[in-house]
Amino acid sequence: NNPTLSRLHAMGEKAIFNEETVLRNPFEQWKQWFAEASSNHLGGTAMTLATCTKEGKPSARTVLLKEWNENGFVFFTNYEGRKATELTENPNAALLFFWTNCGGVQSCERQVRIEGIVERIDPKESDAYFKTRPLGSQVGATVSPQSKPIGSREELMKPWRELQQKVTPTEEGGDGQPIERPQHWGGFRVKPLSIEFWQNGEFRLHDRLLFSRDTLDSDEWKLARLAP
Repeated sequence: NNPTLSRLHAMGEKAIFNEETVLRNPFEQWKQWFAEASSNHLGGTAMTLATCTKEGKPSARTVLLKEWNENGFVFFTNYEGRKATELTENPNAALLFFWTNCGGVQSCERQVRIEGIVERIDPKESDAYFKTRPLGSQVGATVSPQSKPIGSREELMKPWRELQQKVTPTEEGGDGQPIERPQHWGGFRVKPLSIEFWQNGEFRLHDRLLFSRDTLDSDEWKLARLAP
């Protein structure tokens, strides 16, 4: 635990965030901020994912962080949807987390900006996560033609009801057929080349500390302060 954070939060003041208080490993700093955000936000795992076509046309949407470690940040999606198509042709991506009331301090706002290279995770990892999802969500992931135009909600719900009946356990009135992860659905991992930590400051003079490295296999992170 960071004693500076604990003391200031107990006083109801925003924590001092600068070159002296930041943890030198960006993943450890992320772990600390993420723990505080998750304790105060039901949406602590919500993140904006920005992708780009090979021609440079950007798009962004909110997805959920499902796991992370020093290898990267993982989310799951349909491999045939727009975001996955863009990531396949252009594997550069950015993530943005934005949190308020950080550490229980109303005046504290934070952002974490992550930029890196995206890769599909191992199919066995996707299989394992798929099995933890509620049955209805497993069915939804199977039948939804993500990002494709559909004529109505009923066009989506009809195949959902049909498959739901097949896979619902027999003791619950269904046919009890097993459901497996569809090949068009799985996880991506964003492997970071840079992680920026942002905390709001007085007079809009915010604190921005950027960790960056030259290659994905490097453990040498450079730290720089950026002007707001």
